[in-house]
Amino acid sequence: MKLNIMIVAGEASGDLHASSLVREMKKINPDLHFSGIGGDKMKNEGVELFYHVNEMSVLGFGDVIKSFPFFRRVFKYIVASMKKMKPDLLILIDYPGLNFKFAKEAQKLSIPVFYYIAPQVWAWGSGRIKKMTKIIDKMGVILPFEEDLFSSAGIQAHFVGHPLLDSFTTKMTKSEFFTKNNIKNEDKIIGLLPGSRTHEVNRLLPVMLDTAKELNLKFNNLKFIVARTSTISDQTYDEIAHDLPNVQFIYGQTYEIMNYSDFLIVKSGTSTLESALAKTPFIIVYKVDPFSYFIGRILVKIKFIGLVNVIAGKRIVPEFIQHECVTEKLVPTIETLLCNNDERHKMISEFEKLRHMLGEKGAAGRAAKLALETINRTELDEEKD
Repeated sequence: MKLNIMIVAGEASGDLHASSLVREMKKINPDLHFSGIGGDKMKNEGVELFYHVNEMSVLGFGDVIKSFPFFRRVFKYIVASMKKMKPDLLILIDYPGLNFKFAKEAQKLSIPVFYYIAPQVWAWGSGRIKKMTKIIDKMGVILPFEEDLFSSAGIQAHFVGHPLLDSFTTKMTKSEFFTKNNIKNEDKIIGLLPGSRTHEVNRLLPVMLDTAKELNLKFNNLKFIVARTSTISDQTYDEIAHDLPNVQFIYGQTYEIMNYSDFLIVKSGTSTLESALAKTPFIIVYKVDPFSYFIGRILVKIKFIGLVNVIAGKRIVPEFIQHECVTEKLVPTIETLLCNNDERHKMISEFEKLRHMLGEKGAAGRAAKLALETINRTELDEEKD
């Protein structure tokens, strides 16, 4: 019997991990039909998309408020689809803003809910974790401390390892990457990773490029490479950058940029873990609208914003947040990490420790088994009733 599964991933990173989960679930049971919200990678795995992640990307409370009418339409459409289809399982990937609401509606309809890649509610205090116990049947978590955190609250949570251990691979050698992009061997590469959302790029890339200009005055043979993503229009990049010397925009080679750069400036998020896996020294930058920052200062309950620092439990990578995210603050730290080999080796050593904390490869496969067990468990419970 064909099983209908609804899956929601509201961001580009969620699209990647959801597509791997769908692929692994189909290996176990080929007779599955998936529909929901996602991106091109999920579509390529056969997921019927109601909305694309490109439509869903916003950053900060201020941006969410502006987009409220759109998200209300999305919510109504997905809930109506759940009522009509009555899927056998709802899978949610991170993205708590809407996903918590979808989970609540699914429970009303007796649809089991599996959450893969937990939202970072631990950053906002324990209140939301208690609410999750009522709307989530099972979780596959990817950070080592999350299993105990959610299990102690009463949620069936299982640490499956981090999916980046499987997906973080390069397609080119360093020599091939340099040749393809006309990079000289003597160039010192600074990779700029401003994010995959238009709002992030608009706020962070100008600071990164201003920093590049200053560093050009201090060092010879610097080459700055901006990691372009498919979720950002050419117009957005063109409006920010105009004939800047030694700056190159490269699309679709983000992991190569991370691996083969001498240093990185990285937007806070999953990309900080990817950069750590590349063992390339970097700094973290983050900037949102003033209202979001004001609310965040009140609500956020953790010391660090960068995932690498959160997992390590200490500051292993410098963070430059909001008013600290300015050229005059970034340049001195970058200078030190470019020139001081002891500081570079110290950071790389911490990256190696972090890698061992992320578990083993095969996260999506383990999560796929948990997801299908959620359906089977629900069916058994109904039989008992």
